[in-house]
Formats: sequence, structure tokens, C-alpha cells
Amino acid sequence: MPPCDFTPSAHEGLDYDTTMHIRKTNLNPALFTFYRKPVYVHQGHMQYLWDTSGKRYIDLFAGIVTVSVGHCHPKVVRAAEEQMRKLWHTTNIYLHPKIHEYADKLVSKLPGNLKVVYVTNSGSEANDLAILMARLYTGVFECISLRNCYHGASPYLMGLTALSTWRYNSPTGFGFHHTMNPDPFRGPWGGKHCRDSPAQPGRSCSCAQGECQARDLYVDQLEDVIRYSMPKGKVGAFIAEAIQGVGGAVQLPDGYLKKAYEKIRAHGGLCIADEVQTGFGRLGSHYWGFESQGVLPDIVTMAKGMGNGYPMGAVVTTPEIAATLGSALHFNTFGGNPVACAVGSAVIDVIDEEKTQALCADLGTYFIQSLDALRSEFEVIGDVRGKGLMIGVELVKDKASREPLPADEVASIWEDTKEMGVLIGKGGLYGNCLRIKPPMCLTKEDIDYSLAVIRKALQNHVSKN
Repeated sequence: MPPCDFTPSAHEGLDYDTTMHIRKTNLNPALFTFYRKPVYVHQGHMQYLWDTSGKRYIDLFAGIVTVSVGHCHPKVVRAAEEQMRKLWHTTNIYLHPKIHEYADKLVSKLPGNLKVVYVTNSGSEANDLAILMARLYTGVFECISLRNCYHGASPYLMGLTALSTWRYNSPTGFGFHHTMNPDPFRGPWGGKHCRDSPAQPGRSCSCAQGECQARDLYVDQLEDVIRYSMPKGKVGAFIAEAIQGVGGAVQLPDGYLKKAYEKIRAHGGLCIADEVQTGFGRLGSHYWGFESQGVLPDIVTMAKGMGNGYPMGAVVTTPEIAATLGSALHFNTFGGNPVACAVGSAVIDVIDEEKTQALCADLGTYFIQSLDALRSEFEVIGDVRGKGLMIGVELVKDKASREPLPADEVASIWEDTKEMGVLIGKGGLYGNCLRIKPPMCLTKEDIDYSLAVIRKALQNHVSKN
């Protein structure tokens, strides 16, 4: 484990067994935990977490891609403390400085006429509001998303999300349709020339550089959904992430969104970029994921890294689309409260001052290329993908079939990495994708240690099977 000069405080709260009893008795079972013996996190500092016994972990999942500039980053902590001494909360019906300061700073990071902000408490709230605004603006109820997408699990959004593992047998989400997911690794088309990543699928590919046939075939499928499922060929909205987060870090073919946006706009729809996981410099090459696809959306949603773990989300759009909310009252009691906006403002400052976007580009490329080298060493690694520090590793039974590695075998690898001090997320429909999206203050030493741990866990898997 790389050295660390931070010393956590001693844990003085509930012991492990009492905590587990309360969780099983008093917390809803929907609050599932990772690992056979869940990690009892006590304290965090930058890219590290400590459990109540004092064991240190490298956090490669960042609280589900949420801790952007580091656990308890000193500048962000100071901003929260200073604001809490002045004003914790007041309704936005009154004026207070922080929401205005933050809105001005946030829109300076967005291109085009994306100049109007509505602050929420989460990504689900943001996506919910974005869909409402698009429907109001276009007058069309029917909307389109990608299969394998996750945009929230609220009743309104459950129909928009297209991962069966996140859907209940309940009538919800009317007016949503799902087009074929443009996945160069697992989809029917795609291969080694299809995505803007340091690592490409191992599949053969007939596409020439810059002329992706797979991209065009997936766009044809989108056109087919419009032709058959949209009322009179009209679309309310199309929403997509540049790299699918919960879906397993699936990266769309290069240029897919550009052609998809052209199709949607030709049918009267608005284009929504979900930047909940890909925003704020995580991809390295660009501040926003949609920029990596060369598009300008009509609406952008964001959350997670926006507040570095503080509950915060937002919808940013044009003045014309924003005006739709003037037709009735719409209000969010806690969205844009003074503390949240002070935190969000400090996060943007840290990203600029510490050049975390450039760090994501450099170290993310190194991490992806190193993981790709492991792919040639282990049959169980079917695909390595992503950009910057938004990385996915898909585990398979064998490279030829691409059949997902069984859940118990994935869990065994995953448990090994945890025991050796590295926390990694999971995702994808089959739960066979390792999600590596750490705080953006990770170091090369952290990466090298994590790579050694992943290699050892894979070697253990091979020896068992």
C-alpha cells in the first residue's frame, strides 16, 4: 500500500455487530451492502478510506463515482464550515449569495447557450426534471433512451432506465422507449476501431478509422424506433450518457451521439446529456462527457461529483427551454441551499487549481493501458474500456464466447481485492463489470498497487478454477 501521512482518529461509535443488527432491524433491506462482510467505513481522506479497525483502503469507486476531488478535501471542508457558520438554509424565494455565485461559475464551464440552472439534490431529481421540461417544450410525451442505461430509480424514471435488475413489476414510466445499445464489445456490431479509448474491443472490425459502420448501424436502429414507436414520428427527448455508468462503463462508438442527435432533432426532439457520472473532468480529455462525442445537448443533467459527496444535482439548459417551468409553480425546498452551493463552488475551484482533469487524462490513460495489458494475460478479462478515470473491466468465461463470468466467480475476485485493500465497484446487467471510478486525486503509486492487487486476485481465480 502506498504510504500516507494522514492518521485517522480512533473510532468511538457503535461496534460492528451492533451496527449490523440495527441495519437488519431498522433500515430498509433495499439498502444493500457490498461484500460478504461489509466494510464498516469510519473516516476518509482524499483517495483513501479507513474502517473502524484502522485498516486503510484505496477507494476506486468513490462512493459510486461521487467523490470527485477527494474525501474530506480541505478546501471543500472549509467552504462548508464557513457557510454553515453563516447560513445553513433559507428558501430560494429569498435571495442569498451562494446560489447566484455558483450558477454564474457553473455556466462558465458549459458551452453554447446552456446558461440557465435549476439546482436539485440528486441526479434522479435532475433527470426527472429534464424529462418534464423536454415534454413541456416539445409538446410530445414519448421519449427514447438506450438499452442498458440507468438514469435513476424513482417511479417516474424507472421506465426510462433499461436495466431489468433495477426495475420492479409495477406500472411506471409511461412514454419511454429503448433503442438498441451501441455497445462495441457486447452488441451485434463493433470492434477495434469503434471507440475513443486507450483500449479497444478485441473483436475484428471492418470499420475504417473515422468511418464507423457499427455506429451507423446502431443509429439505424434508433431511426427504426422513431419510425415505429413515436406518434407521427415526433420525439419528446432522447437521453444518454457518453459512457454508461451503472451499465458497466459501456462506451458508445465514436460519433454515435452526433448522428443520434441529428436524427432526434430532425424529428422535433430535444437531446439530454446525462453527466451525473461523466462530468466535471473525469474523462480527462473534456470537462463534460458529451464534448468527447462532439455534440451540444439541449439539456444537461449532473450530480454526484458536482458536490464531492454532498447531496447536489442540477439541470442546465437554454433560456427558451427553461421558460417552460414558468407555466406553473415548481419548487425544490433544499435544492440550491447555501451550504450545497458553497461546496459545489469549492469543488469547481479545486478541479481548476489542482488540474484534476489533466490528471485524469494522464493517469487514466496509464491505468487503462495497464489493465489492457492484463487482458492479454488473463482469459477472464473480456474487455477493458473507458476514458480518464471512468473505467470498466468486463469479466467473461472466455474471450471467444464473451459469456459473462458467473456471479459467484466475479464475487470471489471482488472479495479478494477488498481483502487486499482495494475497493472496486460492480455493474452491468450481469454484474460482471468491475467499475473503476476513483477520486480524481489518485496517484500513480495507488494505481500500481491496485494493478498488483487485481493481478493477484485474477491469479487466485485461475488457480481455483
